[in-house]
Amino acid sequence: MIPPAQDDPARRGAVLLVGMSIGEVVRRDELLRTAASQRASIAFLQQGDPSLSAELTRLADAGNETVVVIGVRLAGSGPAHSWLRRITAHWWRERTGHRPELLVATRLADSPAAVGTVSSVTKAITGTEPGLTSAAWEDVPGHRHQVMVCRGPRCTAVGAEAVQRELVRKLAEQGLGDDDVLLTLTGCQFPCNQAPVVSVQPDDVWYGRIDPAAADRVVTEHLADGRPVESHRLPRHRREQATP
Repeated sequence: MIPPAQDDPARRGAVLLVGMSIGEVVRRDELLRTAASQRASIAFLQQGDPSLSAELTRLADAGNETVVVIGVRLAGSGPAHSWLRRITAHWWRERTGHRPELLVATRLADSPAAVGTVSSVTKAITGTEPGLTSAAWEDVPGHRHQVMVCRGPRCTAVGAEAVQRELVRKLAEQGLGDDDVLLTLTGCQFPCNQAPVVSVQPDDVWYGRIDPAAADRVVTEHLADGRPVESHRLPRHRREQATP
């Protein structure tokens, strides 16, 4: 569905599909195909180029009078919809040149087929939206472990998304929140032949060929009980620092 502004030659408009997570970065080709069907461009909220801010700048510089911003979450997880409005509003407040009217879809599209329907209900950015800072985000969190799930292309292709979902589910089941375990999605961590790869810090424990069943054990045995899962642990050879 193309917003009315694009059908009015006197008021040039654009549609922007925004991948919400690293999952959409990995599935970039799918997002591009969806954008082509909507006569839209793409951007990413995190970990991909162009960023949302950079693409809004390009569309504004091109003279568009209105931009419809649609968040897309194909991977089933990622930042909340509120972050789409926060980042869009931050750009609008900081923009010094021509500022188009920004209309943000009120919900995320969870599939390519949903983009047209989602684009029909939008809410304008006014500049009064919450900013990028909060007292709650001031300090480094006090978590005991940081679990880094590789979402590089090979890890994603062989099941990292399912591993991520199981880690989230099992952490919640065990009552382990962000103050206990901080779950972070990353790009390629190496070694790709061992995909999917998960590493746990500060324990310096690396796991390979992790599936949802192994992810369950990582939570219950390693993160909750302090015992690394040896059956999936990868050898770690640290290079010694050269003596000056």
